[in-house]
Amino acid sequence: MPTDVPSQEGHFSKFDIDYVPPMPRGITSLTVNIPASGHTTNELRPPPRWKTPEFIVYYVVALFVIPLMAWVPIRLSSPSHLNYPFYKHRLSAGWMFGREVDNSDAQYRSFRDNIPALSSIVLIFVALKYIYIRSALRSASSTPSDKLYLISFYLMFSALYLIGLHGTSIFKIIFILTANYCIAKASKGSRTGPLLTWIFNGLILFANEIYGGYRYASFHPSLEVLDAFQGIYPRWHISFNITMLRLVSFNMDYFWACNSRGGENIGSVPTEKQRANTPLPLEDYTYRNYITYVLYPPLYIAGPIMTFNNFMWQLRRPIDISISVQIRYFFRFLFSLLTMEFVLHYMYVVAIKDAKAWPGDTPLELSMIGFWNLIIVWLKLLLPWRFFRLWSLAGGIDPPENMVRCMVNNYSTLGFWRSWHRSYNLWIVRYIYIPLGGTKNKVLTTALVFSFVALWHDLSFRLLAWGWLVSLFILPELLARYFLPQTKYGQVPWYRHLCAAGGVLNAFMMVSANLVGFVIGTDGMMHMVSEIVGTWQGFRFLIAASCSMFIGIQFMFEYREEEMRRGIYRRC
Repeated sequence: MPTDVPSQEGHFSKFDIDYVPPMPRGITSLTVNIPASGHTTNELRPPPRWKTPEFIVYYVVALFVIPLMAWVPIRLSSPSHLNYPFYKHRLSAGWMFGREVDNSDAQYRSFRDNIPALSSIVLIFVALKYIYIRSALRSASSTPSDKLYLISFYLMFSALYLIGLHGTSIFKIIFILTANYCIAKASKGSRTGPLLTWIFNGLILFANEIYGGYRYASFHPSLEVLDAFQGIYPRWHISFNITMLRLVSFNMDYFWACNSRGGENIGSVPTEKQRANTPLPLEDYTYRNYITYVLYPPLYIAGPIMTFNNFMWQLRRPIDISISVQIRYFFRFLFSLLTMEFVLHYMYVVAIKDAKAWPGDTPLELSMIGFWNLIIVWLKLLLPWRFFRLWSLAGGIDPPENMVRCMVNNYSTLGFWRSWHRSYNLWIVRYIYIPLGGTKNKVLTTALVFSFVALWHDLSFRLLAWGWLVSLFILPELLARYFLPQTKYGQVPWYRHLCAAGGVLNAFMMVSANLVGFVIGTDGMMHMVSEIVGTWQGFRFLIAASCSMFIGIQFMFEYREEEMRRGIYRRC
């Protein structure tokens, strides 16, 4: 099951550099513009296949299959459908063409319902930042070349922001942050530093889960008065999982800085990779800078995740984030938001899934309920991440882009995890994967990484099962890459089709793992599998679905070839 699309990765690794490719034209303008692996080579790409007879057949199939995939959940969401009464109580009044809206997902609802309030906070933040900058520059004798003067503004806004969010729980957060900082400073370059850092932060995650963020009254009855003001988002310990990543980042970056030889040259216009990997001067690892980084308002709640080095280098060597870049990113976010609204108004698959309102549904209908639930999972994560990243761009800090490709534009398990929650993937690689040995012991390291990822998301068996499934499902791709490498078979005519067949298997495994972990759990997955593969009708659907996915993966291959023809090289 080889899944290395010909000439996609590994072939030019010795030429890899980190750079931001030029803005593409044509169909590849849909590609998210991020730092990527560039290749200083003049090798010609294969000629486009878009107009070949093979792809004309693919177009005909796609013109039938894609509308069908959208029509099935819309029909299941009709008030005239027999199962509609089972989930109707989960729907709310909508705003789009008189339709009700499926706003039943609690995680996304907390973001969707607060978009106006969050937008107001962003506008206040940007306005106050502009006033602060004008005031600071007016009082300065010369224009500074860095943005370190913004640290005071970030700290003041963070204090007000956290008090509004968590009320008196801000003291608990500051206590944990201070304890973590003391571990780093007390250990300095000692190897006990990383060990104590991981033990401390792991215990904090478990304690937060067990004690629900703690109550002051549990420490002493006289402190019960502090529990009265909990802010508009009292469950601070839920979002602390993201904060914990920043605590580890600071301690590890400081540890490596203490053990570096010094004298690193980051250049006048550092890349994202250089900013993350190049140690700062030791005097920059201060408590003030640490608190500013951990509590940076735009990224505090949900990320994207930045390393401490990356954050501080952007203050020391500011990068140009033009208004046009911010406007383009705003419209990309707005288009994604309207897409989500259309799905929630016309496809009530979340309510159907939660109510298990699928008696009598065909294998095709069951599969589309699962498929569109995964699309909603992707969108409900994409939207907050892009909102907060847009806010960060307006604040002068450029964090990594989290979602590089659409969920359905994936055929490689490894590539999928590089494009899904990319900033978290970069964090995992830097602070877990490489320190554990990386490619020297890929199978064991991968299993440990995904076990951590599962427990970090939620201390539950369902997520742990998801982590183990993902680790298991990566093995076929690793074996295929070893026994059928692209460098040896890439020019053979059948290789592309064999890659697509392997991609179909990968897609089925990725869908299964994510349905278990984030949608219906193990019991729901077993029911869906039994309904799909337990009947002759289900078997016929499985064959048709496999053929459709095979065609879709051929489109993915050709789209990546088109990217490379235009100078865009990705590892996903």
